[in-house]
Amino acid sequence: MDSIMNPFSSGTRLRDMIRAIRACKTAAEERGVIRKECAAIRTDINENGANYRHRNLAKLMFIHMLGYPTHFGQMECLKLIASAGFPEKRIGYLGLMLLLDERQEVLMLVTNSLKQDLNHSNKYIVGLAVCALGNICSAEMARDLSPEVERLLQGRDLNIKKKAALCSIRIIQKVPDMAENFMSPAASLLNEKKHHGVLIAGVQLCTELCKASVEALEYLRKNCTEVLVRILKDVSNSPYAPDYDIAGITDPFLHIRALRLMRTLGQGDADSSDLMNDILAQVATKTESNKNAGNAILYECVETIMGIEATSGLRVLAINILGKFLSNRDNNIRYVALNMLMKAVSVDVQAVQRHRATILECVKDSDASIRKRALELVFLLVNDTNVKPLTKELIEYLEDSDQEFKGDLTTKICSIVEKFSFDKFWYIDQMLKVLIKAGNFVKDEIWHTLIVVISNALDLHGYTVRSLYKALQSSCEQESLVRVAIWCIGEYGELLINNIGVLDIEEPITVTESDAVDVVEISLKRNSSDITTRSMSLISLLKLSSRFPPCSERIRELIIQQNSSLVLELQQRSLEFNAIIQKHQDIKSSLVEKMPVLDELAYHNKKSTSTPANLSSGKTSQVTFGASVKLPNGVAKSPAAPTADLLDLSSDGIMQPMSSGGDFVHDVLDIGFAPSPSSSGSGIMPYSGVDALLDLLSIGATPVQNDLLASNSISTNQNNLSSIPQLERSSSVSSSSAPTGAALSVELLGGLTTNSSIPEEYAPYPSIVAYQSDTLIVTFSFSKQPGDPQKTCIKATYTNVSPNVYTDFLFQAAVPKFFQLKLDPASSNILPSSGNGPITQSMVVTNSQQGQRALAMRLRISYKVDNQDKMEQGQVNNFPDGLL
Repeated sequence: MDSIMNPFSSGTRLRDMIRAIRACKTAAEERGVIRKECAAIRTDINENGANYRHRNLAKLMFIHMLGYPTHFGQMECLKLIASAGFPEKRIGYLGLMLLLDERQEVLMLVTNSLKQDLNHSNKYIVGLAVCALGNICSAEMARDLSPEVERLLQGRDLNIKKKAALCSIRIIQKVPDMAENFMSPAASLLNEKKHHGVLIAGVQLCTELCKASVEALEYLRKNCTEVLVRILKDVSNSPYAPDYDIAGITDPFLHIRALRLMRTLGQGDADSSDLMNDILAQVATKTESNKNAGNAILYECVETIMGIEATSGLRVLAINILGKFLSNRDNNIRYVALNMLMKAVSVDVQAVQRHRATILECVKDSDASIRKRALELVFLLVNDTNVKPLTKELIEYLEDSDQEFKGDLTTKICSIVEKFSFDKFWYIDQMLKVLIKAGNFVKDEIWHTLIVVISNALDLHGYTVRSLYKALQSSCEQESLVRVAIWCIGEYGELLINNIGVLDIEEPITVTESDAVDVVEISLKRNSSDITTRSMSLISLLKLSSRFPPCSERIRELIIQQNSSLVLELQQRSLEFNAIIQKHQDIKSSLVEKMPVLDELAYHNKKSTSTPANLSSGKTSQVTFGASVKLPNGVAKSPAAPTADLLDLSSDGIMQPMSSGGDFVHDVLDIGFAPSPSSSGSGIMPYSGVDALLDLLSIGATPVQNDLLASNSISTNQNNLSSIPQLERSSSVSSSSAPTGAALSVELLGGLTTNSSIPEEYAPYPSIVAYQSDTLIVTFSFSKQPGDPQKTCIKATYTNVSPNVYTDFLFQAAVPKFFQLKLDPASSNILPSSGNGPITQSMVVTNSQQGQRALAMRLRISYKVDNQDKMEQGQVNNFPDGLL
């Protein structure tokens, strides 16, 4: 009668409670039903009602699965476990496994009940106890109850033996020191022939023992290898068994577990591996590959063959299976095959080379993950004998590849060409093809390297400049191609006009001086050209004004047109170059003569040591270009150092004498400089007399101001006018620490791009490493806006030194409440691997309590690796003193 009047009394059935919860239309209504039901259960618990204890616990388990707290019912589980009847114990153990875990102190009270039930005469109650122990066992319970579990492993009931074996795995994981107690019982489980469940549990237990103890590994290797081979042979050759048949294959789960244990036992042991070779060959040849279960067994068999000391013929067979996987229609099978082939390259590269054509087809696959993995595998397969056909295939595919994939493909092709360059002609030829097809995806350091190589290839200057001129006629939208072309036209324009150095494979072309100027003019006025390309165009025009006297007046008009440019960098270059053309005709030819041959060894050494991967590991390398020594692979620019300067600069940005001999400024200006004795140790070459370059430019400012303007005028960001605050800030630097005129001439005449940055010693605040992990480096560089000391501009640079590409990259930061943080969008949300192209992001921090509170910033960085979400967190406390 009471239960009718009160629908939430302890006598309410579980199905009625579920029906009431499902009838709720809002979350608040559901919470109300749960609250009333929990109150009724608490009342019954307080009254120690035993009649509905099992029903109350069943309802609590359902409430727990909905996410509501049910800790008040934990003791009810123990009471039901202590009951004599099987139904009560079943509900009690089920509640124990759901409502409690090994961290609950109340769990210690159940140890005695478990011990009694493990010795119970009813095998079903024993099964309940073993199952519960295997799910919630703690280290203390494992030590107390392991003797009972060992005894059950040697019993006669097969179901109990299977559950005891799985429970033993939990015990070993909690207490690895107890592994030796289970070695003999585990080995005896492998002799079971009738029950595959016992066999699978025994194999899993042996695998766990091998991981936990070296002694157990040696024992099982000695006593179980032949038994394991027999098991695998029996299950492979067994006739149709309906109880274990899956897609025509007998128990693939036992196949896979046995193969994994074989891999563990045979790794590093030749004797055990010899015993396994025959059965592995039999499984690899007899297993059907037209069903997913068969493919799973074949893949595990290949893993085992590659993991043990197998014969060379068996490894070839395994790699051939992977090659067959590559032609499968299932993308998952092809992906795992590519992953496995990447591991197999280090074992038997020649066997993998046989499937090179199929791997190349995977590079053109429609699935992005397969394309990426196949490209990485192709990169591993490249050697001196196949580099030319592979490079040709990849470059041909470059034009038709997807836009999302073209960046990765371009980077890999350039790395292959640099790493396996036989001669400069082949290198230049292949790089020109890449620039023509995907110039917008070529990173800055790649075309910088190309210019250095062209500079050193004295007999190929004519061929290169003509090839670039012809390429511009059809590919003028490829930015990197345009930059290299206008640089070469500025340096070697007379070779283009006069057809000097024509090779046998070339067709002579007719190019006038006006045609050469037209090409540079188009790049200067093209709307899509960025500040770097336009700056290089102005330098090229200045040099052509000396090489092509008939076009000098036209060139001067083109330069004057940039006097009114809104870009300060272009305006300054225009004014200075116009002054050189108008007022210094007598020395202009000496001033803008050809660049000397760039020091290739010094450039590559500097680039290698600036790679983030090398910086993080403290490694340096020396690289030269030639037949025996190859270009560096995987080059990347450092976020803290300028990478566009192709001159021989020291780490602080001051020019050092070239290793080829002579002073570079002396060579360019043809002016006698004498090094000051006081500065000879620093490597700075000051003027010995009149400031010749300032006199050339006819600028009325002091030498120090002009030097600073020249060294700081070029922006560090190609698409950003950040040079204005740098110029204003530079005026406050004392004359004693300013760079000399030599630095000015290097920047003005020899700079190839506008990516130079302020030398480290003149920066008011040093850059810091804000966060660093095994795979990620975050650096901060700082600047202040004049007249607003409360605001600090921070440029964050993110570098990925791992071999995996990070996608969906997101940087988040938090500051205390008395700070304001404005975070601009990052330059990209894809962070390339191995330091190849970091991401940059700008932020502005405003401190309303300047000088009173120090800044502490918390960082959270999220990204995806192989479609798996990753997150890293950290805190920055090492901001420079006086910054905020």
